[in-house]
Amino acid sequence: MYDIIPLVLILISLLVIIIVAAKKFPALANLDVHNIPAEKEARFKEQIVSNRLKRSILKWNSKMLRLLRPVFHFANEFFKNQYAKLHELKEGYNADPNITPEEMDKKIEQLLKNAEELTRQDELAVAEKKLIEVIGLDSKNIEAFKQLAHLYFDRKDYEEAKQTFEHILKLEEDVDGMEGIKTGETYYNLSLIGEESGSLEEGMNNIKKALKIESNNPRYLDTMLRISIIIKDKISALDAYDRLKKVNPDNQKLEEFKAQIGEL
Repeated sequence: MYDIIPLVLILISLLVIIIVAAKKFPALANLDVHNIPAEKEARFKEQIVSNRLKRSILKWNSKMLRLLRPVFHFANEFFKNQYAKLHELKEGYNADPNITPEEMDKKIEQLLKNAEELTRQDELAVAEKKLIEVIGLDSKNIEAFKQLAHLYFDRKDYEEAKQTFEHILKLEEDVDGMEGIKTGETYYNLSLIGEESGSLEEGMNNIKKALKIESNNPRYLDTMLRISIIIKDKISALDAYDRLKKVNPDNQKLEEFKAQIGEL
């Protein structure tokens, strides 16, 4: 009798399973089992893409903030400096309103000499103030702007040096007899700024403009040759080398330049 009890329990369990399966059969029949993994996979991929997108946006925003922070700082400092200089210009211009033209010329001449001497002594900040005072007295004094531009270049303030030399170009164009050599020198200085600041294409464009005015100037050809080698422009380098060799055959850097061109 005890052997029958386990058999009865098994039969009862099978009956319960059959009843439950019968009730769930319509729902089970409607399920597409092949789509269940695909749906799960699709949702999983969507979640991954969404999370990656969120992380990318946050990462991009963080990078942009880090990159733009120095730009904002530079712009802020630049405009602060320009405002201070304009204020000094105004004060200089308003000083001594009753000064005679002769006295004005002497004062400007003395200020220029002082600024030049201060620059030689590496007192650049004081020299800058002297030059700004000159410009306050004579807003078209090219010599003052030239000293100021070279001062900025020596101080490695390349953006301010560039803007000052570009202003000199405009002043030279407005004065009769200022074209030619002096303008070529200004383009040459702009090319040096491009070379030093890493704006090599801009430097090349400016040295070409200088050479259009003085085609055989050894300093201009030397600069064009250096920039051509840096940017690996072999045609321009060879052209500058041949021209430099003709006008300055004793240049001791010719052999070095030749070897560098051979490596391009």
